[in-house]
Amino acid sequence: MRFPPTRRICALCCGLAFAFAALAGEVRILVQSSPLAGFQYHAGETLWQAMREGDRLTLVREPENSHDGNAIRVEWRGQKLGYLPRAENRSVAAAMDRGEPVDARIAKMRQHRNPWQRVLIEVFVVL
Repeated sequence: MRFPPTRRICALCCGLAFAFAALAGEVRILVQSSPLAGFQYHAGETLWQAMREGDRLTLVREPENSHDGNAIRVEWRGQKLGYLPRAENRSVAAAMDRGEPVDARIAKMRQHRNPWQRVLIEVFVVL
């Protein structure tokens, strides 16, 4: 089966982009996009004005957390913002436990009464 030229060009471009990213030393695969849990209980409200979409976040594994054995704390510039949601943190916790590098960033910010709707984060596995 032959593919149309535009499809072949698209596939070639995607392959080249992946190859160049690999040569650059970092390939990031999006593994989770979710709201930030606990935003209203931590430093998020006081840091809101300084935070920006695209800012890097630090993920800290908390295996001894009494509420959730898969807990992953989310920090911005050393300040605790909240956690990855409990219902969605198992695979990222397992990756971190295996020593796989993970990265996170603020994907979306918006003013909203519901704190679960204020910050959307994205988590990546880094290859």
